[in-house]
Amino acid sequence: MLSPPETTERQTSQPSAPKSKQIPLFRQIRGAIVLFALFIFIGFFAYQIDLVLPGTPSINNTYTPLSHPTEQEIGSYDVLGKVVSKAEADSLLKTEEGKQQLAADNGAVAITEDLIALGRKSFYKETFGNEIFFTDVTGILNGPLNLVNLTKAILSLKGQPTTNLQVTLDRDMKVGDRNFKKGDILNTGLDIPANSLIPLGMITHINKGKIRVGITCAACHATVDKKTGRILEGAPNNDLDTGLMLALASNSASWFRQTGVNPLTISRGEHTYIKSDGKEGRLPDAKALEYAVDKQLLTWAPGNFDSTPDNHNNPSQNPSSYTFGAYPYGWSGNAAIGWFHGLTTLNSNVHGTNSDQTSIADASQQLLGIDKETFLGVMLQNAANPMFKLPQGAKPSEFFQKNDPTPGTPNINEVIKMPGYPKGSPFILDGLMANSPGFPVAAQLNGMSAYQNSLVPPPVETRDINAVQHGAAIFTRAGCVECHSGRYFTNNHVIAEQEIKTQPSRAMAQAPVARNFIAPQTYPSNVQVPLPENPPVLNVPTDITSEKDFKLAFAIGNSGGYKVPSLIGLNVTAPYLHDGGVAAGPEALKVDKNGYDIVNQNQLGIPGTLLSNILPEPRASLRVLIDRNLRRQTVLANRANSDLQESNADGSGHNYWVDKQAGFSTQDQTDLIEFLLSLDDAPDVVPTQKAN
Repeated sequence: MLSPPETTERQTSQPSAPKSKQIPLFRQIRGAIVLFALFIFIGFFAYQIDLVLPGTPSINNTYTPLSHPTEQEIGSYDVLGKVVSKAEADSLLKTEEGKQQLAADNGAVAITEDLIALGRKSFYKETFGNEIFFTDVTGILNGPLNLVNLTKAILSLKGQPTTNLQVTLDRDMKVGDRNFKKGDILNTGLDIPANSLIPLGMITHINKGKIRVGITCAACHATVDKKTGRILEGAPNNDLDTGLMLALASNSASWFRQTGVNPLTISRGEHTYIKSDGKEGRLPDAKALEYAVDKQLLTWAPGNFDSTPDNHNNPSQNPSSYTFGAYPYGWSGNAAIGWFHGLTTLNSNVHGTNSDQTSIADASQQLLGIDKETFLGVMLQNAANPMFKLPQGAKPSEFFQKNDPTPGTPNINEVIKMPGYPKGSPFILDGLMANSPGFPVAAQLNGMSAYQNSLVPPPVETRDINAVQHGAAIFTRAGCVECHSGRYFTNNHVIAEQEIKTQPSRAMAQAPVARNFIAPQTYPSNVQVPLPENPPVLNVPTDITSEKDFKLAFAIGNSGGYKVPSLIGLNVTAPYLHDGGVAAGPEALKVDKNGYDIVNQNQLGIPGTLLSNILPEPRASLRVLIDRNLRRQTVLANRANSDLQESNADGSGHNYWVDKQAGFSTQDQTDLIEFLLSLDDAPDVVPTQKAN
């Protein structure tokens, strides 16, 4: 069985090593200078070209070759979300009518080794240009987290892997209400594979002498096994502190819509701009807005990110990429139609709405009640790169068009307008599909979908097959199997918030998006990008998801809902529930045949784990999930933390108990946990549906 990474208490100052083992300071400085000089050297010679670091990791440096493949068939087809098996495809391809059905101009995508290879490469390397927004607008390298101290931190590892790059601050700084001091050590949650000089999922671009960093899927949806340095492809990076890193950027105010800060409520500053009505106005005070946004970003728990554009502070846990059979996608099930049963939709959303905040500028009035000029002005008034910094008295949209690195598209990232833009649809939520020039429509996204559908967690060595079998029987007896059914342990439906009783705020987060919807359409998968004039258009079928699930996913006429997730990979996906609030540390509980004792109350909930730089322990966290007394105390611990109150993370809901009050023994509970942790690449036991 794979052991979880070792836990480490949060440090507030750099400990001194014994003298005999200390690295002389001049050697540390020399190493940093050498690497920094290397970047400058490369930058000089790469002035006219674009260098991208690092490359795609070798498959032999991952656990994937050691795992059983999923049931995804090479030779099968996906026709806008409808799967055609290899046997069916072989038969269809014998007739002209069948060939047309499986033609790319009908929206068909063949599942091939080449497609999966493209997807893997895109998963690790494709930013769709988000390095511009992160570096030039957000200023991710302009704060106390910068190229120099990141380089020093990586060099200090001496080639050893880590799941949490610790960076020493090089300056004093007040961010929101928190004071950071020079010499403080920050826990970033960035993963560094063995012998790597670049964090996993971070891409460094060197172009015309300028260094930029962008983010790929792998930053959030892959992690490193600390003991071996191997990459766990598809496992969530459950301690990546995105909120902290964004808050430390010089223009984190550009991420205001991922928080609950409405810039229209901030006092006016001195920066003038031309409004949509042609009159001069004043933008919100930049410092006041930055303070308010930073304060809310710092409330995000590590491993969480707010992927909704509703201007409410609702971060949710980074999901795994063990996606085969786990549709619909997104915590609410909002990605449910189109290629790969909505997975392509989710991939586009990650690289569009989530990594380039300019993406909803044309719909900002409809979604947020903020007109386009104000929306763009707020983001650009304090941009890190003078090229993107809005001048006094300028009209933001006109200024942006002059400096847009992707002219002809509405935002910074590489995207294409879908039919009906600026309206979105249940297929592409914001109407902009991430797509690089030179590729056919959705080729990279569909490749990532096929690749993710090939991923499984690494095998778990079953410690006691009898315990696992008994746990599977408890799983059925307790009714878990009614929702978490089948080979991939999900019934593929959405559960109403009133029934699941989890955080109500987050359940409503997709409602504004749905108000901007039109009927879903796409271009065929053989149309090249840039799009030609008047490209052909296909209707995207909606009958692969039920109307009830659709309305719950987008809170249409109801209070919203949460999808039933797959249980594959629970061994590497702790903490649990959509907000990550079900968490316990390795020293929280002492369990024997007679029951359990809480031996360390301070390791319950997010405050006792992720906020204390302790990774949640899967067994203890699963016991919290199914035991009402443990959950009650864990929820109380979460609710006692003001930051978690602000970000709506408490671990409540999913009140389905396997405890003494429900008629189960401690051994029943323990065996159920063993069964749940056995759900790996090839589970030993898959329960049958509970008999009526």
